[in-house]
Amino acid sequence: MSAPDPQLAIARYRDHAAGYDASARRTLPLRRRTVAKLGLQRGQTVLDVACGTGLSFPLLRAGVGEAGSVIGVELSPDMLAVARERCAREGWHNVTLLESAMETAEIRGPVDAILFNFTHDVLRSPAALARIFASARPGARVAVAGMKLAPWWLAPLNLVVLWQARPYMTTFEGLGRPWSLLAPYLEGFERESVLFGTGYIGWGTVRRAE
Repeated sequence: MSAPDPQLAIARYRDHAAGYDASARRTLPLRRRTVAKLGLQRGQTVLDVACGTGLSFPLLRAGVGEAGSVIGVELSPDMLAVARERCAREGWHNVTLLESAMETAEIRGPVDAILFNFTHDVLRSPAALARIFASARPGARVAVAGMKLAPWWLAPLNLVVLWQARPYMTTFEGLGRPWSLLAPYLEGFERESVLFGTGYIGWGTVRRAE
């Protein structure tokens, strides 16, 4: 299968940016559960991978407090424009936004926590993951959520999964186990299926040097 296509992603999210927040409301409970797995503490720095329009920022800021910081990295200029407007409107001065592909993002670490919320293309890019974890302190908490193919006994549901995923992914590579490239960076990695087997949440901590 094909690798992630950044230019295609930019084009697709240009069409989605204006209505993204409304479309993402149905997965807001899952977003809350995922952020809760980070166990954020006051004063920490958290990285929001492919942060989109910044829907996770209120949850992340609630965890790290005014003394902490949130770093949001987003490839799509249209999605990031919405995130910038959100931060300006709310007066959030401890949120740093970077318009960049994850593979080349200049992340000022070390970060204490990393959120991957519906970021399939990033999870299937070894270069992006290497860049992200180069900025993480050992023991940093990681939480991930997204779509996946349903188990074989629910195979008809996969037509729905592919239909729903297509606007937000440029590759279906690894959709059976989207976390497979992420897991080697972590220890104590756990996961659970959600959304009738068509989604997942995973969590763990960044491996310490041996």
